[in-house]
Formats: sequence, structure tokens, C-alpha cells
Amino acid sequence: MMKPPMTTGTPPLARPLAALPRRRGLRGVSLAALLIAAAGAASGAEPAPPVEPERLSLQTTDRVDLAAWYYAAPEDTEPLATVILVHDLGGDHAGLEPLAKALQAGGCAVLAPDLRGHGESPLERLVEAAGNRDQSKLLKRNDFMAMAVTAGGRLRKQSAVRGDLECVRNWIEQHSGNGEVGLERLYLVGSGLGAAVAATWTVADAAWPPVAAGPQGGDVRGLVLVEPALVTRGFSMTRLLTIEPIRTTLPVMVLSGGSGRDAPKIFDQFKRLRPEEWFDSRAASTSPAKDTEASLYFLEIPARAAGGKPLPADQFASLRSPDSRRLDPAAAILAFIRATKDR
Repeated sequence: MMKPPMTTGTPPLARPLAALPRRRGLRGVSLAALLIAAAGAASGAEPAPPVEPERLSLQTTDRVDLAAWYYAAPEDTEPLATVILVHDLGGDHAGLEPLAKALQAGGCAVLAPDLRGHGESPLERLVEAAGNRDQSKLLKRNDFMAMAVTAGGRLRKQSAVRGDLECVRNWIEQHSGNGEVGLERLYLVGSGLGAAVAATWTVADAAWPPVAAGPQGGDVRGLVLVEPALVTRGFSMTRLLTIEPIRTTLPVMVLSGGSGRDAPKIFDQFKRLRPEEWFDSRAASTSPAKDTEASLYFLEIPARAAGGKPLPADQFASLRSPDSRRLDPAAAILAFIRATKDR
């Protein structure tokens, strides 16, 4: 079976990325049309040179030194959106860098942290216990909760507890006046465990009460769950699916390579909460919502590693197709953003 060429560091696929469908759409514009238009625009003009990522040093309220990378949108362009990428357990920002650069090239400002206990964000308390081992193998439920926490007091800017994603959010807010990054069109893309972390923070963000000066939360405009993990070491997404804005309000896309077991389960739970608003690419003709009207999407892009093994979530998220007629995760995410950013 023919294998399409992949980017460096990405395992070859035994099955090519799915051919671009015609009935996978978002809010009045078909996904196919969005992707074809984007490809046409790209081929008609010389793309702007990519802006090199900037390494950021952040610190949480529990004194974790957090490393994050900022991929600015192309120069002299208004950002399409600001996207926070949240990697899987055992991963880091580098595993999602192909996705970050693809979203950057598509007009987004992207931030990709190394979560605590990963990459360049080690936990001092685990240095001795981990030795030369990967610290992520020692992380527990409370560590995952700390990645997503934002709480303490009535004023968010003075909050007593700020976790990993909250620090990234605050950096965005502090730099929002430069026209390059902002909270107005904020999207979260979580991969594997990162999907649960992103969803947890999205709920916590929306829980901040308004003050006289205006709203303090509810910044997230859309959530993308890439091969999400339902439960990891006691850290579960189940309860989150019943809480607003995730329950019924927020546009959500679930992306799967077709081999993950949790992605369909999570989508099925969503479906029960949005019985008339979902669209499933595997069953387009029987989905209750038209592809132009749904708020909940399941998009399957068949992909496996050589030998038929499932791809790890971060590797699946970073797959790139050299053929603009074929769908890859980055193209699907960009189409989702373009279609929902003004809702």
C-alpha cells in the first residue's frame, strides 16, 4: 500500500490520510470549501517567512518554573486566533511543534507550554525520585489538577492559585495590546491527557464571576480534543462534559485517527447532551445537525503507524499531508477556527 511522505520525525503511515470529504462543514461553509480556499490562497501568493518561536519563562503560584514557546502570527497580519496547545502525558512542546508551525502559517498566534514534570518544566520535588527517568511517569492526579487550576479570591488578577495554563493565559492578557496576541479569539487544542487538562481549565476559566469592570473569564471560543484520554491516573473528563460551557455552549471538535477507544466514547457522551447539534463524519447522512449548523463535531482522519499500530496522540496531532487535497489535523483545526471564531 502506498505511503505518503511525512515530515521529519513523524512515523510513516500504513494508511494514507483520508481524502478530503465534501460533507464535513462548519456553520454555513463546508469544511471542504474552507480547505480548498485556503490552499488556493496559499498557492497564489508567496507565504510570509515564519517567525521563529520565542521561549518564555513563567512561574505558577506553587513556584513551578514553566517553559513555554510563543509562535507569533506572520508579520503584518492580524492573527486569526490565539491558540494554546496542550501536549499529552510524557510529551512536550516539541512533539506538537509541527502542528504549532502549521497553525502559525495559517495565521494563528500559538503558545505551547511544557507542562509541569515535562520537557523543560521539571518539578524540583521529583528530581531525586526520578533521577534520569522521565518525571511524567511519577505524576499523579493532583499534578494534573494543578496544570489546570485557576482560583482563589474574587479578582482574577489577584488570584491566589494559578496553574500552568492560567500562567499562559495571563501572559496572553499582558501582551494583548500589541496586536499580535489576545484573548478575544482564544482556542485550546489538547492532545491525549492534554485534552482533559484543556477541558478542565476551560470550565475553570468560565467560572470566574464578572466584576464591575466586566467579565473576568469565558475567554475560550472553541475546544479541540485530539485523541482525548477519558481517564488518566484518576484524572477524568467525565464530569466536565456535564458542566457549562462545555456541556452545550462551546463549539467542540473531537479529532481521531480511528484507532483510539476514548474519542468515540467521549463524543457519545457529548451527543447525549447535545442531541440535535452533533455531526459525525462517520455517519454524515444520519447526523441530526447539518454540517453547516452543528456545534459538536467528530472528525475521523484514518491514520496508523507502520504495522497498523495506533499513533500516540501528539504524533497524530502533528501529522502533515503534502497533498492539499487531503485532510490533516492542522487543516481541520484551522477550518474549525475560521468557521467558529465570530460566533
